[in-house]
Amino acid sequence: MKSAPGVATFRRVLLKLSGEALMGSDAYGINREVLQRVATEIKSVVAAGVQLAVVIGGGNIFRGIAPSAQGMDRASADYMGMLATVMNSLALQDALEKLGVPVRVQSALRIDQVVEPYVRRRAIRHLEQGRVMIFAAGTGNPFFTTDTAATLRGAEIGADIVFKATKVDGVYDRDPVKHADARRYETIGYDEVLEKRLGVMDAAAIALCREQNLPVRVFSINKSGNLLRACLGENVGTLVKGGQP
Repeated sequence: MKSAPGVATFRRVLLKLSGEALMGSDAYGINREVLQRVATEIKSVVAAGVQLAVVIGGGNIFRGIAPSAQGMDRASADYMGMLATVMNSLALQDALEKLGVPVRVQSALRIDQVVEPYVRRRAIRHLEQGRVMIFAAGTGNPFFTTDTAATLRGAEIGADIVFKATKVDGVYDRDPVKHADARRYETIGYDEVLEKRLGVMDAAAIALCREQNLPVRVFSINKSGNLLRACLGENVGTLVKGGQP
């Protein structure tokens, strides 16, 4: 179902933004141009009346399962990855504030001098008052990805949908980088994603979405305007949902 032109389809959205997407063409860290563009797109979504919450990964700085973490205790490496998401969250907060967008960061790890602790009811209140919510530090627990954190927070705040914005423009039946004939799905079911191990999100995240009947739309953050188009109900990327595609 599409909305009228310029009118958002969704009241409340959880945006999962990959840390790698913030690198742009850089090999590491945060590309300021990309960050500015993402912040500008978020501003346009807020202007359309959408209540937006964001979960950012930390792969542009550190990941617990990355080669740089080899030999480390997995729990310690995962906590380092959570701290990387806090850094990304603070960078996005700064970019949004410079555009005049009201924003709050809440962390699943207590860093009270820097960000608020995660409190569900307070987060919902911030959203209702028109502030962008950024959820940092994943779930606060090792062995869980930021994809799982995104679906968990999305379910907790009553989001209508989860948007996963990555460097890829949807879900494919095989790696489109390695296979020129890879086919992109417009719609696909949770069960098929799990059965074919398509790597949209980790299995725990998809299983939670299936349990909560929380749809996921996967699209490229590198194409300008995609986030707003998705909020307006346009068919960008791939929609993952229950039932038959």
